[in-house]
Amino acid sequence: MSRPRLRELLGFAIAGLLAYAADLALFLWLRGPAGADPLTAKAVSFVAGCSVAYAGNALGTYRHATRNLRQYGIFFAVNVAGALVQLLCILVSHYGLGFTSPRADTVSGAGIGMVLATILRFWGTRTLVFRSVRGIRGESSEAGA
Repeated sequence: MSRPRLRELLGFAIAGLLAYAADLALFLWLRGPAGADPLTAKAVSFVAGCSVAYAGNALGTYRHATRNLRQYGIFFAVNVAGALVQLLCILVSHYGLGFTSPRADTVSGAGIGMVLATILRFWGTRTLVFRSVRGIRGESSEAGA
């Protein structure tokens, strides 16, 4: 693996871990002491995690990229798709399979759902949001660059 690609993966992983920590902590608090239902808790914790992830990627991993409102919109859409994956995991587990405990909701939404969503988010962030960054992959993927 090339050094720039390794740096990209590590940067994305660090931003993702910080976002995951924010998402998980808020989800656990909302499901526990706050008493929110699992879907509301996941939706709110998603917004917090998405914001942390964008900041980490825009200011760290892809810091040389131009940042604008359009990119944030695309980033947010990619993360909504990831959140839908997580919500689907909770829907199947909680309502379809009957695993209704806070722990089961955490495993399905913040465990299994997060892994599947992370794969989607990495692809989307790399190819749709910050695709023109030079130095990450050694070239720009924008036409004519």
